[in-house]
Amino acid sequence: MARAAKPKPTKTLEQTLWEAADKLRGNQEPSEYKHVVLGLVFLKYISDRFEERRATLEAELAAEGIKPERLPDFLEDRDEYTSHNVFWVPELARWGYIQSVAKQPEVGQQIDQAMDLIEKENPSLRGVLPRNYGRDGLDKRRLGELVDLIGSIGFTETDDHGADDVLGRVYEYFLGQFAGKETGKDAGAFYTPRSVVKTLVEMLEPYRGRVYDPAAGSGGMFVQSAEFVKAHGGKRTDISVYGQEFTDTTWKLAKMNLALRGIEADMGPRSADSFTDDLHPDLRADFVLANPPFNVSDWWDAKLDGDPRWQYGTPPQGNANFAWVQHFIHHLAPNGTAGFVLANGSLSSKSGGEGEIRRKLVEAGLVDCIVAMPDKLFFNTGIPVSLWFVSKGRDGNGHRERRDEVLFIDARKLGTMESRRLRVLTDDDIAKIAGTYHAWRNHDGGYEDVPGFAKAASLEEITKHDYVLTPGRYVGTAEAEADNEPIDEKIARLTMELFAEFERGRELEGEIRRQLGGLEL
Repeated sequence: MARAAKPKPTKTLEQTLWEAADKLRGNQEPSEYKHVVLGLVFLKYISDRFEERRATLEAELAAEGIKPERLPDFLEDRDEYTSHNVFWVPELARWGYIQSVAKQPEVGQQIDQAMDLIEKENPSLRGVLPRNYGRDGLDKRRLGELVDLIGSIGFTETDDHGADDVLGRVYEYFLGQFAGKETGKDAGAFYTPRSVVKTLVEMLEPYRGRVYDPAAGSGGMFVQSAEFVKAHGGKRTDISVYGQEFTDTTWKLAKMNLALRGIEADMGPRSADSFTDDLHPDLRADFVLANPPFNVSDWWDAKLDGDPRWQYGTPPQGNANFAWVQHFIHHLAPNGTAGFVLANGSLSSKSGGEGEIRRKLVEAGLVDCIVAMPDKLFFNTGIPVSLWFVSKGRDGNGHRERRDEVLFIDARKLGTMESRRLRVLTDDDIAKIAGTYHAWRNHDGGYEDVPGFAKAASLEEITKHDYVLTPGRYVGTAEAEADNEPIDEKIARLTMELFAEFERGRELEGEIRRQLGGLEL
């Protein structure tokens, strides 16, 4: 009886992306790989969604008894797609057509044409999609091979992360693989790892209202917020999304990414600096979620002197950390809460007046919670980070005030190594952190300090520590596990274990001598 052939293992998205990078190696700079690949991934993704809707529509029409000769009229009806939140993809922009011209010299021009056609048909993407695939410097044979490779990714069938931030995941992968080779502004565009974003979202719980990220990157905060709302029985329209991004290519990526997820977002008419060109000056958000670039030194502009955002002190010109913090607070609604990532230096630095700003924030009752995160969470920076939560509505729903307390959580021992250099927080880790925060903030009597992990510190304690907010200073050390073994039994057990190790050592020595004795010298 013949054996059945083993099914060919399906490649992960990351394995396919690695092969994609191999196709471009030597022809494009590593920092350019992701821009070439991202556009093709976007094209394939929306084409897959289009074809999926087309197949569903065809089945529905057949079930209704529509004659075959009339099918094209319905299958090419734009509204049948857009009404189901699916992009209308013109015929010459569909992946099947792109695949058919992959081996032709003009494949680059055909891809550029596809991007033009999609933008014309879908106003939300106007001026956003990547171009320049027809440029002389991009090897067309390799580009054709890349089209074939991207064509092997089935986003509606084989991808196991259908609900994920797909373009963000691709972006994350390339940042990770080529982090050391990124240059200029791009090097600071840290993609926020999904487990970090999820922790922020699970703690803030943005069920409904205005969500703002003035350092939006690829838009991952918004994607996770929308997924959170959906997972809790709400609709994506329950939240209004506002963002801003400084780097033009990343701003376009965010627009593409949000469009893929069907998330309507006001990202402003262009990329812009949140400090000198605030695109949402009158916005007061219910939630701020952000991972601003760490320790930016060249952020200052003379026109920022005396800015109304610096309510708690003018930030030092050599570091933007507390400029970001005050920008977030400025944009919070009266009962709004912000959760954001900052480098650990912000917890204790006193240079340039940072210590004074931190003191004023604590004394104003704005600082809610600080979470020290484990290392190795980010692909392209080893800087240790913390999550900050600041809130203008500290007294919550009429419960006992927490205004004179700050919750400190030391999560540095959590997380699991996914690879030699990357750690991720598991769902259980995230639930432990978020659950502790909610038990404390909801004043329901369920919160207790956990030595070595969590401590609700009074303003008096924080003052004694000179307003340094490093969680390790407050949580103390974990209690040793109770040891109920009687001392005489413990000595007897350890003695036996020691003698057993001696015996094993003698056996090993004997074996080594026999092996050496058998060697011909």
